[in-house]
Amino acid sequence: MSSRRSSQRIVVLGAGYTGMLTAIRVAGRARRHGGHVTLVNPSSRFTERLRMHQIATGQSLPDFQIPDVLDGTGVDFVQGWATAIDPDAREVTVTASDETRVLPYDRLVYALGSKADRTMVPGADVHAHTLDDPAAAARLAARLAEIAAAGGTVAVGGAGLTGVEAATEIAESFPSIRTVLISRDVPGSMMGERARAYLNRALERLHVEVRSGVEITKVLPDAVELSGGELVHADATLWTTGVRAAALAARSGIATDDRGRIVVDATLRSVSHPAIYAVGDAAAVRQAYGVLHGTCQSGLPTAVHAADAIGRELRGRRPKPFRFGYMHQPVSLGRHDAVIQFTRADDTPRRWHLTGRRAVAYKEFVSSSPMTTYRLSKLFALPSRALWTRGGRANPAPRV
Repeated sequence: MSSRRSSQRIVVLGAGYTGMLTAIRVAGRARRHGGHVTLVNPSSRFTERLRMHQIATGQSLPDFQIPDVLDGTGVDFVQGWATAIDPDAREVTVTASDETRVLPYDRLVYALGSKADRTMVPGADVHAHTLDDPAAAARLAARLAEIAAAGGTVAVGGAGLTGVEAATEIAESFPSIRTVLISRDVPGSMMGERARAYLNRALERLHVEVRSGVEITKVLPDAVELSGGELVHADATLWTTGVRAAALAARSGIATDDRGRIVVDATLRSVSHPAIYAVGDAAAVRQAYGVLHGTCQSGLPTAVHAADAIGRELRGRRPKPFRFGYMHQPVSLGRHDAVIQFTRADDTPRRWHLTGRRAVAYKEFVSSSPMTTYRLSKLFALPSRALWTRGGRANPAPRV
Protein backbone atom coordinates (compact mmCIF):
# COMPACT_ATOMS: atom_id res chain seq x y z
CA MET A 1 0.00 0.00 0.00
CA SER A 2 2.80 2.44 0.86
CA SER A 3 4.48 2.10 -2.56
CA ARG A 4 1.15 2.67 -4.29
CA ARG A 5 0.48 5.76 -2.19
CA SER A 6 3.95 7.24 -2.78
CA SER A 7 3.68 6.70 -6.53
CA GLN A 8 0.69 8.95 -7.14
CA ARG A 9 2.51 12.05 -8.36
CA ILE A 10 0.28 14.76 -9.82
CA VAL A 11 2.01 17.65 -11.59
CA VAL A 12 0.07 20.76 -12.64
CA LEU A 13 1.69 23.00 -15.24
CA GLY A 14 0.60 26.63 -15.00
CA ALA A 15 -0.74 28.57 -12.01
CA GLY A 16 -3.27 30.73 -13.79
CA TYR A 17 -6.96 30.65 -12.96
CA THR A 18 -7.43 27.02 -13.96
CA GLY A 19 -4.11 25.56 -12.85
CA MET A 20 -4.38 27.10 -9.40
CA LEU A 21 -7.87 25.75 -8.81
CA THR A 22 -6.95 22.31 -10.14
CA ALA A 23 -3.96 22.08 -7.82
CA ILE A 24 -5.90 23.15 -4.72
CA ARG A 25 -8.89 20.92 -5.40
CA VAL A 26 -7.02 17.82 -6.50
CA ALA A 27 -4.78 18.06 -3.43
CA GLY A 28 -7.88 17.77 -1.27
CA ARG A 29 -9.36 15.00 -3.40
CA ALA A 30 -6.19 12.91 -3.67
CA ARG A 31 -4.57 13.28 -0.24
CA ARG A 32 -6.32 10.25 1.26
CA HIS A 33 -5.46 8.08 -1.73
CA GLY A 34 -1.72 8.64 -2.03
CA GLY A 35 -1.79 11.71 -4.24
CA HIS A 36 0.86 14.42 -3.96
CA VAL A 37 0.55 17.61 -6.02
CA THR A 38 3.28 19.80 -7.47
CA LEU A 39 2.39 23.10 -9.15
CA VAL A 40 4.83 24.61 -11.67
CA ASN A 41 4.78 28.26 -12.76
CA PRO A 42 7.43 30.71 -14.02
CA SER A 43 6.42 33.48 -11.61
CA SER A 44 5.67 33.38 -7.90
CA ARG A 45 3.00 36.05 -8.36
CA PHE A 46 -0.53 35.03 -9.28
CA THR A 47 -1.69 36.79 -12.44
CA GLU A 48 -5.26 38.07 -12.59
CA ARG A 49 -5.62 37.76 -16.35
CA LEU A 50 -9.06 39.37 -16.27
CA ARG A 51 -7.47 42.61 -15.08
CA MET A 52 -4.59 43.04 -17.53
CA HIS A 53 -6.28 46.05 -19.14
CA GLN A 54 -6.17 47.73 -15.73
CA ILE A 55 -2.41 47.24 -15.46
CA ALA A 56 -2.10 48.55 -19.01
CA THR A 57 -3.62 51.86 -17.91
CA GLY A 58 -1.32 52.23 -14.92
CA GLN A 59 -3.56 50.84 -12.19
CA SER A 60 -2.09 48.84 -9.30
CA LEU A 61 -3.42 45.39 -8.42
CA PRO A 62 -3.06 43.35 -5.22
CA ASP A 63 0.10 41.26 -5.03
CA PHE A 64 -1.14 37.69 -4.57
CA GLN A 65 1.83 35.36 -4.06
CA ILE A 66 1.28 31.76 -5.16
CA PRO A 67 2.89 30.18 -2.05
CA ASP A 68 0.52 32.23 0.10
CA VAL A 69 -2.51 31.13 -1.92
CA LEU A 70 -1.40 27.50 -1.59
CA ASP A 71 -0.68 27.73 2.13
CA GLY A 72 -2.29 24.86 4.00
CA THR A 73 -3.05 22.75 0.91
CA GLY A 74 0.04 20.53 0.93
CA VAL A 75 0.79 21.49 -2.69
CA ASP A 76 4.49 21.93 -3.52
CA PHE A 77 5.27 25.00 -5.62
CA VAL A 78 8.13 24.85 -8.12
CA GLN A 79 9.05 28.14 -9.75
CA GLY A 80 10.38 27.68 -13.27
CA TRP A 81 9.49 27.15 -16.92
CA ALA A 82 8.18 23.80 -18.14
CA THR A 83 10.46 23.38 -21.16
CA ALA A 84 9.83 19.75 -22.15
CA ILE A 85 7.34 16.95 -21.61
CA ASP A 86 8.18 13.30 -22.23
CA PRO A 87 4.69 11.74 -22.25
CA ASP A 88 6.06 8.21 -22.66
CA ALA A 89 8.46 8.42 -19.73
CA ARG A 90 5.93 10.64 -17.89
CA GLU A 91 8.43 13.34 -17.06
CA VAL A 92 8.44 17.14 -17.21
CA THR A 93 11.62 19.20 -17.50
CA VAL A 94 11.49 22.43 -15.53
CA THR A 95 14.10 25.15 -16.04
CA ALA A 96 14.76 27.98 -13.62
CA SER A 97 17.49 30.61 -13.66
CA ASP A 98 19.93 28.48 -11.68
CA GLU A 99 18.95 24.88 -12.35
CA THR A 100 17.10 22.35 -14.49
CA ARG A 101 15.18 19.54 -12.89
CA VAL A 102 13.01 16.64 -14.05
CA LEU A 103 9.65 16.01 -12.39
CA PRO A 104 8.17 12.52 -12.85
CA TYR A 105 4.39 12.26 -12.85
CA ASP A 106 1.58 9.73 -12.80
CA ARG A 107 -1.01 12.35 -13.76
CA LEU A 108 -0.21 15.62 -15.51
CA VAL A 109 -2.58 18.59 -15.71
CA TYR A 110 -1.71 20.91 -18.59
CA ALA A 111 -2.93 24.42 -17.73
CA LEU A 112 -0.50 26.67 -19.61
CA GLY A 113 -3.24 28.82 -21.11
CA SER A 114 -2.90 30.82 -24.31
CA LYS A 115 -1.58 34.09 -25.67
CA ALA A 116 -2.61 36.54 -28.36
CA ASP A 117 -1.84 35.07 -31.76
CA ARG A 118 0.54 37.62 -33.29
CA THR A 119 1.37 35.32 -36.21
CA MET A 120 -1.87 36.21 -37.98
CA VAL A 121 -0.57 39.27 -39.86
CA PRO A 122 2.94 40.48 -40.72
CA GLY A 123 4.49 42.85 -38.22
CA ALA A 124 2.22 42.04 -35.29
CA ASP A 125 4.89 39.93 -33.59
CA VAL A 126 7.38 42.81 -33.81
CA HIS A 127 5.31 45.97 -33.41
CA ALA A 128 2.08 45.08 -31.54
CA HIS A 129 1.55 45.10 -27.79
CA THR A 130 -0.47 42.42 -26.01
CA LEU A 131 -2.17 41.87 -22.66
CA ASP A 132 -0.69 38.40 -22.26
CA ASP A 133 0.89 38.96 -18.85
CA PRO A 134 1.70 41.71 -16.33
CA ALA A 135 5.05 42.50 -17.95
CA ALA A 136 3.45 43.01 -21.36
CA ALA A 137 0.67 45.12 -19.83
CA ALA A 138 3.24 47.22 -17.93
CA ARG A 139 5.17 47.89 -21.15
CA LEU A 140 1.96 49.09 -22.76
CA ALA A 141 1.23 51.29 -19.72
CA ALA A 142 4.59 53.02 -20.07
CA ARG A 143 4.00 53.59 -23.77
CA LEU A 144 0.46 54.89 -23.20
CA ALA A 145 1.76 57.50 -20.76
CA GLU A 146 4.14 58.76 -23.45
CA ILE A 147 1.42 58.82 -26.09
CA ALA A 148 -0.99 60.62 -23.77
CA ALA A 149 1.56 63.36 -23.13
CA ALA A 150 1.91 63.88 -26.88
CA GLY A 151 -1.79 63.53 -27.70
CA GLY A 152 -1.17 60.54 -29.95
CA THR A 153 -3.17 57.61 -31.29
CA VAL A 154 -3.61 53.99 -30.18
CA ALA A 155 -5.09 51.30 -32.41
CA VAL A 156 -6.78 48.29 -30.80
CA GLY A 157 -6.98 45.31 -33.13
CA GLY A 158 -10.04 43.19 -32.45
CA ALA A 159 -13.47 44.13 -31.09
CA GLY A 160 -14.13 41.05 -29.01
CA LEU A 161 -14.66 41.39 -25.29
CA THR A 162 -10.94 41.87 -24.58
CA GLY A 163 -10.62 44.53 -27.27
CA VAL A 164 -13.68 46.42 -26.07
CA GLU A 165 -12.54 46.35 -22.45
CA ALA A 166 -9.07 47.53 -23.39
CA ALA A 167 -10.29 50.31 -25.70
CA THR A 168 -12.74 51.72 -23.16
CA GLU A 169 -10.21 51.49 -20.33
CA ILE A 170 -7.62 53.38 -22.41
CA ALA A 171 -10.11 56.01 -23.55
CA GLU A 172 -11.36 56.63 -20.01
CA SER A 173 -7.89 56.70 -18.43
CA PHE A 174 -6.24 58.79 -21.16
CA PRO A 175 -8.77 61.22 -22.70
CA SER A 176 -5.99 62.90 -24.68
CA ILE A 177 -5.32 59.68 -26.61
CA ARG A 178 -7.21 59.04 -29.84
CA THR A 179 -8.37 55.42 -29.45
CA VAL A 180 -9.33 53.52 -32.61
CA LEU A 181 -11.00 50.10 -32.37
CA ILE A 182 -10.51 48.10 -35.57
CA SER A 183 -12.26 44.81 -36.37
CA ARG A 184 -13.94 42.69 -38.99
CA ASP A 185 -16.97 42.37 -36.70
CA VAL A 186 -18.97 45.06 -34.94
CA PRO A 187 -18.18 45.48 -31.22
CA GLY A 188 -20.25 43.14 -29.10
CA SER A 189 -21.29 41.08 -32.11
CA MET A 190 -22.10 38.11 -29.87
CA MET A 191 -24.52 40.14 -27.75
CA GLY A 192 -28.20 40.82 -28.12
CA GLU A 193 -29.38 43.98 -29.84
CA ARG A 194 -30.10 46.02 -26.70
CA ALA A 195 -26.86 45.12 -24.91
CA ARG A 196 -24.89 45.82 -28.08
CA ALA A 197 -26.60 49.20 -28.45
CA TYR A 198 -25.64 50.09 -24.87
CA LEU A 199 -22.04 49.05 -25.53
CA ASN A 200 -21.91 51.22 -28.64
CA ARG A 201 -23.26 54.23 -26.73
CA ALA A 202 -20.48 53.74 -24.18
CA LEU A 203 -17.89 53.69 -26.97
CA GLU A 204 -19.34 56.93 -28.35
CA ARG A 205 -19.39 58.54 -24.90
CA LEU A 206 -15.73 57.72 -24.41
CA HIS A 207 -14.91 58.94 -27.95
CA VAL A 208 -13.61 55.56 -29.12
CA GLU A 209 -13.50 55.54 -32.92
CA VAL A 210 -14.83 52.28 -34.33
CA ARG A 211 -13.70 50.91 -37.68
CA SER A 212 -15.69 47.71 -38.19
CA GLY A 213 -16.00 45.60 -41.31
CA VAL A 214 -12.31 46.00 -42.08
CA GLU A 215 -9.28 43.74 -41.72
CA ILE A 216 -5.78 44.57 -40.54
CA THR A 217 -3.27 43.11 -43.00
CA LYS A 218 -0.03 44.51 -41.58
CA VAL A 219 1.23 46.15 -38.39
CA LEU A 220 3.84 48.85 -38.90
CA PRO A 221 5.88 50.79 -36.30
CA ASP A 222 3.57 53.81 -36.59
CA ALA A 223 0.45 52.51 -38.35
CA VAL A 224 -1.72 49.54 -39.25
CA GLU A 225 -2.45 48.70 -42.85
CA LEU A 226 -5.99 47.67 -43.77
CA SER A 227 -7.09 45.46 -46.63
CA GLY A 228 -7.19 47.73 -49.65
CA GLY A 229 -4.00 49.49 -48.59
CA GLU A 230 -5.36 52.20 -46.29
CA LEU A 231 -3.00 53.18 -43.47
CA VAL A 232 -4.37 54.11 -40.03
CA HIS A 233 -1.78 56.03 -38.02
CA ALA A 234 -1.05 54.50 -34.61
CA ASP A 235 1.67 55.42 -32.15
CA ALA A 236 1.01 52.03 -30.57
CA THR A 237 -1.04 48.99 -31.60
CA LEU A 238 -2.64 46.61 -29.12
CA TRP A 239 -3.37 43.13 -30.54
CA THR A 240 -6.35 41.34 -28.97
CA THR A 241 -7.71 39.22 -31.82
CA GLY A 242 -7.06 35.49 -32.03
CA VAL A 243 -5.35 33.28 -29.45
CA ARG A 244 -2.86 30.42 -29.60
CA ALA A 245 -1.97 27.93 -26.89
CA ALA A 246 1.60 27.36 -25.74
CA ALA A 247 3.68 25.32 -28.18
CA LEU A 248 4.94 22.89 -25.54
CA ALA A 249 2.22 20.26 -26.01
CA ALA A 250 2.59 20.01 -29.78
CA ARG A 251 6.38 20.06 -29.48
CA SER A 252 6.15 17.15 -27.05
CA GLY A 253 4.15 14.95 -29.43
CA ILE A 254 0.80 15.38 -27.69
CA ALA A 255 -2.21 15.60 -30.02
CA THR A 256 -3.25 19.24 -30.53
CA ASP A 257 -5.59 21.20 -32.78
CA ASP A 258 -4.69 24.01 -35.18
CA ARG A 259 -4.44 26.48 -32.28
CA GLY A 260 -2.06 24.34 -30.27
CA ARG A 261 -4.72 23.25 -27.76
CA ILE A 262 -4.58 19.68 -26.48
CA VAL A 263 -7.39 17.60 -27.98
CA VAL A 264 -9.25 15.95 -25.12
CA ASP A 265 -11.92 13.31 -24.77
CA ALA A 266 -15.23 13.75 -22.97
CA THR A 267 -13.49 13.48 -19.56
CA LEU A 268 -10.81 16.12 -20.42
CA ARG A 269 -8.03 13.54 -20.88
CA SER A 270 -5.68 13.85 -23.84
CA VAL A 271 -6.83 11.61 -26.68
CA SER A 272 -3.22 10.62 -27.36
CA HIS A 273 -1.92 10.38 -23.78
CA PRO A 274 -4.67 9.62 -21.22
CA ALA A 275 -2.40 10.33 -18.23
CA ILE A 276 -2.56 13.98 -19.24
CA TYR A 277 -5.54 16.20 -18.50
CA ALA A 278 -5.86 19.60 -20.19
CA VAL A 279 -7.92 22.46 -18.78
CA GLY A 280 -8.89 26.03 -19.60
CA ASP A 281 -7.94 27.57 -22.91
CA ALA A 282 -5.05 25.10 -23.28
CA ALA A 283 -7.65 22.43 -24.07
CA ALA A 284 -9.88 21.90 -27.11
CA VAL A 285 -13.02 20.94 -25.18
CA ARG A 286 -15.92 19.91 -27.37
CA GLN A 287 -19.50 20.12 -26.18
CA ALA A 288 -22.72 19.39 -28.07
CA TYR A 289 -22.88 23.01 -29.29
CA GLY A 290 -19.20 23.30 -30.29
CA VAL A 291 -15.68 23.79 -28.90
CA LEU A 292 -15.41 26.02 -25.82
CA HIS A 293 -13.77 29.39 -26.29
CA GLY A 294 -11.20 30.26 -23.67
CA THR A 295 -12.72 32.24 -20.81
CA CYS A 296 -12.47 32.15 -17.04
CA GLN A 297 -16.18 31.27 -17.07
CA SER A 298 -15.54 27.95 -18.77
CA GLY A 299 -11.98 27.45 -17.54
CA LEU A 300 -12.70 27.14 -13.83
CA PRO A 301 -15.28 24.37 -14.39
CA THR A 302 -12.72 22.39 -16.41
CA ALA A 303 -10.31 22.74 -13.48
CA VAL A 304 -12.89 21.44 -11.01
CA HIS A 305 -13.79 18.56 -13.31
CA ALA A 306 -10.18 17.51 -13.94
CA ALA A 307 -9.42 17.54 -10.20
CA ASP A 308 -12.50 15.45 -9.45
CA ALA A 309 -11.71 13.08 -12.34
CA ILE A 310 -8.21 12.44 -10.99
CA GLY A 311 -9.70 11.89 -7.56
CA ARG A 312 -12.08 9.30 -9.02
CA GLU A 313 -9.21 7.53 -10.80
CA LEU A 314 -7.23 7.30 -7.57
CA ARG A 315 -10.28 5.66 -5.97
CA GLY A 316 -10.47 3.14 -8.79
CA ARG A 317 -13.46 4.75 -10.49
CA ARG A 318 -13.99 5.93 -14.04
CA PRO A 319 -13.98 9.71 -14.70
CA LYS A 320 -17.30 11.21 -15.69
CA PRO A 321 -17.85 13.23 -18.89
CA PHE A 322 -17.54 17.00 -18.63
CA ARG A 323 -20.57 19.15 -19.38
CA PHE A 324 -20.74 22.93 -19.35
CA GLY A 325 -23.21 25.63 -20.34
CA TYR A 326 -22.46 29.35 -20.62
CA MET A 327 -24.34 31.82 -18.48
CA HIS A 328 -23.19 35.37 -19.27
CA GLN A 329 -20.90 37.74 -21.16
CA PRO A 330 -19.63 40.33 -18.64
CA VAL A 331 -17.88 43.37 -20.16
CA SER A 332 -16.37 46.33 -18.33
CA LEU A 333 -16.59 49.68 -20.11
CA GLY A 334 -13.98 51.55 -18.12
CA ARG A 335 -14.08 51.69 -14.32
CA HIS A 336 -17.53 53.26 -14.06
CA ASP A 337 -19.66 51.37 -16.56
CA ALA A 338 -20.30 47.83 -17.75
CA VAL A 339 -22.77 45.66 -19.61
CA ILE A 340 -23.68 42.06 -18.82
CA GLN A 341 -25.35 39.95 -21.50
CA PHE A 342 -27.00 36.83 -20.08
CA THR A 343 -26.83 33.84 -22.40
CA ARG A 344 -28.15 30.41 -23.18
CA ALA A 345 -25.94 27.39 -22.63
CA ASP A 346 -24.49 27.68 -26.14
CA ASP A 347 -23.47 31.33 -25.50
CA THR A 348 -26.20 32.83 -27.68
CA PRO A 349 -27.86 35.87 -26.06
CA ARG A 350 -31.00 35.75 -23.97
CA ARG A 351 -33.35 38.71 -23.69
CA TRP A 352 -31.93 39.88 -20.37
CA HIS A 353 -28.97 42.15 -19.84
CA LEU A 354 -27.63 44.37 -17.07
CA THR A 355 -26.08 47.84 -17.39
CA GLY A 356 -24.66 50.72 -15.36
CA ARG A 357 -23.66 50.54 -11.72
CA ARG A 358 -25.34 47.18 -11.14
CA ALA A 359 -23.36 45.79 -14.06
CA VAL A 360 -20.13 47.30 -12.65
CA ALA A 361 -20.76 45.54 -9.33
CA TYR A 362 -21.60 42.28 -11.14
CA LYS A 363 -18.42 42.47 -13.25
CA GLU A 364 -16.27 43.19 -10.20
CA PHE A 365 -17.82 40.19 -8.42
CA VAL A 366 -16.95 38.00 -11.42
CA SER A 367 -13.38 39.33 -11.66
CA SER A 368 -12.70 38.81 -7.96
CA SER A 369 -14.47 35.46 -7.63
CA PRO A 370 -11.48 33.19 -8.46
CA MET A 371 -9.57 34.21 -5.33
CA THR A 372 -12.70 33.66 -3.22
CA THR A 373 -13.14 30.25 -4.86
CA TYR A 374 -9.56 29.29 -3.96
CA ARG A 375 -10.03 30.28 -0.33
CA LEU A 376 -13.25 28.29 -0.04
CA SER A 377 -11.74 25.30 -1.88
CA LYS A 378 -9.00 25.11 0.75
CA LEU A 379 -11.69 24.63 3.39
CA PHE A 380 -13.99 22.16 1.65
CA ALA A 381 -14.80 20.72 -1.77
CA LEU A 382 -17.33 23.08 -3.32
CA PRO A 383 -20.12 21.06 -5.01
CA SER A 384 -19.56 21.26 -8.74
CA ARG A 385 -23.26 21.59 -9.48
CA ALA A 386 -23.29 24.85 -7.53
CA LEU A 387 -20.46 26.31 -9.63
CA TRP A 388 -21.80 26.07 -13.18
CA THR A 389 -24.66 24.87 -15.33
CA ARG A 390 -24.41 21.70 -17.42
CA GLY A 391 -26.40 23.17 -20.27
CA GLY A 392 -29.48 20.98 -19.93
CA ARG A 393 -31.03 19.64 -23.13
CA ALA A 394 -28.82 21.97 -25.17
CA ASN A 395 -25.80 19.97 -24.04
CA PRO A 396 -26.63 16.31 -23.35
CA ALA A 397 -24.00 14.14 -21.68
CA PRO A 398 -21.66 12.47 -24.21
CA ARG A 399 -20.98 8.76 -24.18
CA VAL A 400 -17.66 7.60 -22.79
